[in-house]
Amino acid sequence: MKTTGANSANGRPLPAVLTDFDDTAAGQNVAELLLNRFGDPTWKDVRQRFRDGEIDLKEYQEVTFRNIQADRATMQAYVKEHAILRPFFHELWAFCQSNGTPMAVVSQGLDFYIQAVLDRSGVGQVPVYAVNTAWDSGKISYHYNHTVPGKEHLGNSKGFVVQSFQERGCHVFFAGDGHSDLEAARVADVTFAHKGLAKFCEDENIPYRPFEDFRGMLVAVRNFSNNGLHPDAL
Repeated sequence: MKTTGANSANGRPLPAVLTDFDDTAAGQNVAELLLNRFGDPTWKDVRQRFRDGEIDLKEYQEVTFRNIQADRATMQAYVKEHAILRPFFHELWAFCQSNGTPMAVVSQGLDFYIQAVLDRSGVGQVPVYAVNTAWDSGKISYHYNHTVPGKEHLGNSKGFVVQSFQERGCHVFFAGDGHSDLEAARVADVTFAHKGLAKFCEDENIPYRPFEDFRGMLVAVRNFSNNGLHPDAL
């Protein structure tokens, strides 16, 4: 679904900025940073089962983090020390804040480590659509609040979140890096892609712009906001 509505003062759709987290907003795969440091020794075997298609991302993540050998506070402290956001994330957030442009992180990762990195970086107010976690007696539970109706068993859907913004009249700019971002790229108005997502977009003939940091996204969103220019016209 592409944007059809308009809700800005000049009649153009309001831009919205949505970005994946691991390996996109963050310069590292933060989940794997934690698993490498605190994971049960078998976690890479579980990852291989996921890569071989034996289990889905939801099950892979639940199993590996349920067996992790650290508490929430310890893991949050670790990612605050070792994970950083990509260049121009702060500038893009500042632009969005100044112009009333929605911006959010959309991830199939876990909320507690995403929020820790955002807080450490001084952008803790960025909304996060991710897997919500709760801890009871040291045990983690997972809650999926952004699912496609009737497909709740699949976990959160980035495509569903993109479309929810489009239904509000937004022209969605999306950035991602992997297979879990493909459903979002299929429906987003503008996609910034790198690594695996770029290859998936090429295979499916989905237009995209290369992504290394948020500089290009900032320029595209700013020009669209100011002039109504689609990135392909720049």
